[in-house]
Amino acid sequence: MRRIRSSLLITTVLAATFIASSAQAQEATPRERAASGSDEVIIVTAQKREQTLIDVPQSVSVVSGGALERNSAQTFQDYLKLVPGLQATQSNPGEARLTLRGINTGGVASTVATYIDETPFGSSTSLVNGAILAAEIDTFDIARIEVLRGPQGSLYGANALGGVLKYVTNEPDPDALEARVRGGVETVDGGKLSYLGSAVVNVPLGETFAVRATGFYRDMAGFIDSIGTAGSDVAKDINGYKSYGGRISALFEPSPMVSVRLSAFLQNLEGEAGNTIETDPLTLRKLNGRFTQSQYVPVFTDVDYRLYSGTVTADLGFADLTSVTSYGKLNETLRDDFTVFYGVQLGLYGDGPDRAVDIGLDQKNTIERFTQEVRLSNETDLLDWLVGGYYNKEDSGIHQRLDALVRGTLDVSDLLPQLADITLDSEYEEIAAFANATVHLAERFDLTFGGRYSHNKQSAEQIATGLLGAPPSASSSSEDVFTWSVAPQFEFSDNATLYARVAKGFRPGGPNLLPPDAPADTPRTFDSDSLVSYELGLKAQTPDRSFSIDITAFHIDWKDIQLLAVVNDYGVNANGGKAKSDGVEFTATMRPTQGFVASVNGAYTHARLAQDTPAVVGGFDGDRLPFTPKWSVATNVDYDWALGPDTDAYIGGSIRLVGDRAANFSPEFIAVNARQPELDGYATVDLRAGVIRGPFSVELYAKNLTNSAGRTDLSISSGYPALGEFPNGAVGAGVIRPRTFGITLGAGI
Repeated sequence: MRRIRSSLLITTVLAATFIASSAQAQEATPRERAASGSDEVIIVTAQKREQTLIDVPQSVSVVSGGALERNSAQTFQDYLKLVPGLQATQSNPGEARLTLRGINTGGVASTVATYIDETPFGSSTSLVNGAILAAEIDTFDIARIEVLRGPQGSLYGANALGGVLKYVTNEPDPDALEARVRGGVETVDGGKLSYLGSAVVNVPLGETFAVRATGFYRDMAGFIDSIGTAGSDVAKDINGYKSYGGRISALFEPSPMVSVRLSAFLQNLEGEAGNTIETDPLTLRKLNGRFTQSQYVPVFTDVDYRLYSGTVTADLGFADLTSVTSYGKLNETLRDDFTVFYGVQLGLYGDGPDRAVDIGLDQKNTIERFTQEVRLSNETDLLDWLVGGYYNKEDSGIHQRLDALVRGTLDVSDLLPQLADITLDSEYEEIAAFANATVHLAERFDLTFGGRYSHNKQSAEQIATGLLGAPPSASSSSEDVFTWSVAPQFEFSDNATLYARVAKGFRPGGPNLLPPDAPADTPRTFDSDSLVSYELGLKAQTPDRSFSIDITAFHIDWKDIQLLAVVNDYGVNANGGKAKSDGVEFTATMRPTQGFVASVNGAYTHARLAQDTPAVVGGFDGDRLPFTPKWSVATNVDYDWALGPDTDAYIGGSIRLVGDRAANFSPEFIAVNARQPELDGYATVDLRAGVIRGPFSVELYAKNLTNSAGRTDLSISSGYPALGEFPNGAVGAGVIRPRTFGITLGAGI
């Protein structure tokens, strides 16, 4: 991902159980679940209104906040085992590409939209690395995560080709005073101790007003070393990171007819070298017998999230009014080490003391986004309907500076002129109208349909100076798009539902900025891509909810796929032909006795190109789409029991198996190996146990118990195999966190 995120210069300017999987069964404490039995009902807002999960005619996964805490799941990699089919390609905290149903071609615009409550967060465009900047929100004190599979264009708009990841936070509660703290330590194989702490307080300020505030802090130890290869630094644990921040929300309900909620959220992710290790360019196996990363220029990645939102709901009699206003900002500041990559190209690199200079890239990405959504809705015996309007304005920028540095320092060297100073500013504006309705045609037969018309316009301007700079360029684009969905649903009984869904999604096109000496046929703009998804699903449970199953089969036709082409070492967005994805997702849950929950979830996904890509991209008809395994399976088992009248205990474990995955398309790799690069599959084992006595708790956990070196990313440069990211042609591969043991203490009132 090093090559991808430095986009201008290098690569470019459910199947969920609907009552409770082992994750969902953890929504309450052990004592609360023992008191309530298995009568929990899962509520979701997938269709922008509260519904029970069994009533939603599409594939949705829900992971509760309790499940996330029990699994000590603060990051994407921690909760992938709880969501069938969700994949995260990641090498740095705060930098991740989310993929659902294989909808990924390695470009720089996201295919999974991220929401925090009612608010979209991140970038809608291909001009600011939005694909790898999925919001990795700290999960402490959130109500649940909802994962909506398949295109969600009619209700959620652009960039929801593959689906939506939605964080739903806990609302302030005017009826109860609550305070809770958690603290813990953990140790990682090959590293030192990590420290974690979090706290939440909910304060009622009268019968109609309450405030809820949350804070969190994590200081995570690194586990990768720089060992001096080819004159690089000697340093241990260079990939540590910190995550800290908080949320505050105020709820005012002056009457049963009106509600106002104001929220503010901030989070800082401060990462060092990232979880990238040196890998053999031919076998893709790790080098040096350990996790190493040759460091010449100290690397860091800082990502800051800021989000301010206001939600007003009012009962107007004939309909409910909802207004959501938000302002969000995402800042990424980073430094990358290009000593090897550009040192070889410019003839400046040699082993040890022969190295003339170090080469570092300083970069800042900024996304500012204002959104306003207003909608009306109502539910009757015959018809449930919703209509709304949406406005979105984004101002984004990337600034990159590539310098030759005095070896071993961050001082600019006078041996070379400035290598590059590039600024790209872009604007995106969108206006949309949408509608959704469910017609109750019979007692047990419903038809849900929706549509969305949107118009967007974009502009971009690039100024580049220096040895590797490009002439100034500017471009603009606009487009009109209509997306839709149709979903019939038949209830065999109160405990079994069959549904079908056909839906269209899209991703905006946009302007291209031309590289130096660009060929005449280099496109100045690229088109939106779109897909149509067909799915058939069954949700069923026994009357006592001791067993449930949710299974979905799908087929996706994707056309005008957006691709990343490299022209003169600059990334250019382009459109290719077609791709397809077929698969099955499922979750089965059993509760044979009180307190015992076992679930199995999995996905089979056959996502592949249906036409050759342009030669410069390197994909061929039939090639698998990047970073999606054909199969993945996870098993989660938990058992709770009472130790005494005021004391409960639990124990549990998870096993996750991930199959082989293709990496990004690489014409250079194909030329040498006659195949696309591929990452091996891997398995992880997690264990957890705890004792809860009243408001106090002690919890133990082990993650990746077998110390698997599972790969999550692979970076192959355009100079492969002679030129890699690291010395001797080595390429970079992202790895999961090694074996980790931890303990958490909790207390509350």
